[in-house]
Amino acid sequence: MRNATRLVSAVIFSAGLIFGQYKAEPAGAAPAELAASVRGAMQQQGVKVSGNGVTVEVWFCAAEPSGPKSTESDVTLPNIPQGSLVGALRVTGNYSDRRGQTIKPGVYTLRYSNYPVNGDHQGVAPQRDFLLLVPASNDNDPASTPNFDALVALSKKASGTPHPAVLSCWKSDDGTKPGLSQSGDTDWVVNGLLGKEMISLIVIGTASS
Repeated sequence: MRNATRLVSAVIFSAGLIFGQYKAEPAGAAPAELAASVRGAMQQQGVKVSGNGVTVEVWFCAAEPSGPKSTESDVTLPNIPQGSLVGALRVTGNYSDRRGQTIKPGVYTLRYSNYPVNGDHQGVAPQRDFLLLVPASNDNDPASTPNFDALVALSKKASGTPHPAVLSCWKSDDGTKPGLSQSGDTDWVVNGLLGKEMISLIVIGTASS
């Protein structure tokens, strides 16, 4: 579903690699601000992306959530149930989500959803997979799977607006390597394993539409 040219290039980071405007390096263990049970669900090593006055650290869960296979169209990760915990994010500096909304510095969980087909999201991404940010203080059960409306309500606490705080994600193209990649002129993508599944997450960049 994703075009193989969607990602311009990919790198594996070791001690730290400078990639254009941004540097990628290991982030260490997930932050203590997460609930202990949520923190325990994360991989031991995260990814830190820094540059242009912002630092974004990402941790994916050690195991891929599973459940009934989705029958929704234009979804690249149909085996991940709505609302599932997928990872965590720590933001330092001036940061915006995919909608261009300002996200305050802090720690957030990342939960999976699909944007609705209602005409309001035309052109935001080729796929409907997104991760919604939830303040760590409002998310302490890694096994919970809030429905769409409940998750949106939680994510509004991260954005402080009538809209949830969102980041675009998808199942990685075959051959994608873990690390940082650039997509187009403005988007910067963290590629990492969620369990055994390689996924891609735009951590820097705002949708043009």
